[in-house]
Amino acid sequence: MVGAFVGTAIEWYDFYIFGTAAALVFGRVFYPDVAPGAALLASFATFWVGFLMRPVGGLVFGHFGDKFGRKNVLVLTLILMGSATTLIGLLPTYAQIGILAPILLVVLRGLQGFAVGGEWGGAVLLSTENATAKKKGLAGAWVQQGSPAGSILATVMFLIVGLLPDEQFITWGWRIPFLVSAILVIVGLVIRVKVEESPDFEAAKQSKEVVSAPVLVAIRTAPLLIGLGVLASVMGISNAYFSNTFLLAWTTGSLGIERQLMLNILLGMAILQFIWQPIAAKIAERFGIARVMLAGLILSVVLTVPYFLAIQAASPLWITVTLYATIIGSTAYYALLATLLASAFPARIRYSGVSLAYQLCATVFGGSTPLVAQWILNSTGGSVWGVAVFYAVMILITIAGVWGLQRRIARSVEAETAATATASVA
Repeated sequence: MVGAFVGTAIEWYDFYIFGTAAALVFGRVFYPDVAPGAALLASFATFWVGFLMRPVGGLVFGHFGDKFGRKNVLVLTLILMGSATTLIGLLPTYAQIGILAPILLVVLRGLQGFAVGGEWGGAVLLSTENATAKKKGLAGAWVQQGSPAGSILATVMFLIVGLLPDEQFITWGWRIPFLVSAILVIVGLVIRVKVEESPDFEAAKQSKEVVSAPVLVAIRTAPLLIGLGVLASVMGISNAYFSNTFLLAWTTGSLGIERQLMLNILLGMAILQFIWQPIAAKIAERFGIARVMLAGLILSVVLTVPYFLAIQAASPLWITVTLYATIIGSTAYYALLATLLASAFPARIRYSGVSLAYQLCATVFGGSTPLVAQWILNSTGGSVWGVAVFYAVMILITIAGVWGLQRRIARSVEAETAATATASVA
C-alpha cells in the first residue's frame, strides 16, 4: 500500500502541476501571440494531449504488467514521468525559440500521459492484490489517496512560488514545481524497488494463466466490462481537472478572484479529500462499495445547483462551502473506484482491463473537461448554466456506469458460486 501510494502521489503531483500551470501561466508563456481566451483554449488543448496518450500507455504497460509482473513496470513509469516533468521545467519559452517551444511542450506532455497511463492500473493492482478480501476497499482507497496527496503537493508548491512578483513568477517561478519532481522521483524509486511482486500475479504465473497477449484477450473477452468501466470512471477523472484546472482559470480570470485565495481554497479541498477517502472506505466495509459510491454521486447531483449559484455570485465563501460539500460526495465515490474496477476483471487480464477502462475514460472525458467547459463558457457569453448542465451530465453518466458494473460483478459472483456448488455435489 505504501509503495503504491507514494509512487502514485508523485505521478499525480507531476500531472497536477501541469494542469495548474496550464490554467495560470502556459497561455502567456507558450502562446503569447493569440487573444487571452484563445490562448487559454490552446493551453487546455495541450493539457488534453497527456490524456490522449494515456490509453497508449495503458495498452503498452498493461501488456507488460500482465505478462511480466506489476513491480518492474511501475518503476519504469515513475522514471518516465519524472524525466518528462523535469524537462518541462527546463523548457525554453516561445519568446526564446519560437514555435518549437509549444511543440516540445506537447511532446513532453504526451510522455507524461504515456507514463501515467501505465502507473494507475499497476498501482491499484499492487495494493489490492496484496490485501485481504475485507480490506480491498481500503487498499484501493490508499491508491486513490495519491490524487489528493499529489494535488496538495502541487498546490503548496504553486502557493509558494505564487508569492513572487508576477513578472518573476511568469519568467522563472513557475518552473520550480517541475524541477522539484526530480527529487520526489528519487524518493519514490527508493521505496518502490523494495516492493515485492503481487501474489495474484505470481499465482497466475505458476498456474500457467499468464497469457501472451493480455490486451487482446481483455478486448475480446471483456468489452462490456471495459465499456462500463469507462463510464464508471467519468467523474473520478473529470472532477479533479474541472476544479484544479478549469475552475481555477475561470475564477482567477473573468470572475476576478485573487489567485492565492483560490489556490488556498483548492488546497483545503485536497486536504478534505485526503482525510475523507479512508473514512468512506471504512464505511463501505459495512454498507458495501457500490452503495457508498452511488450515495456520494447522488449527493453531488443534488448539490450541483447550489454549487453553480455560488460560482455565479463569484463569492469565495460560498464557492468554498458548496465545493467542499460536493467533494464529500464525489470523493466517497472516488475512494472506492479503484477497488470496483479491479474486482471486475480476472487476474490474468486485470492490469490490461483496468488500465484500458480508466485511461480510455481519461482520454474521452477527463482531458477534454477543461477544454469543453471553457468552450461552453465562451459560447454562452460567460453563463454558468451551460457549464452546470455539462457537469451534471457527467455525474449521471458515472452513476449509470457504477450501477451497471456492479450488476455485472454480482452476476459473475453468482455464477462462480453456482459453479462451485455444482462441482462440490458432483
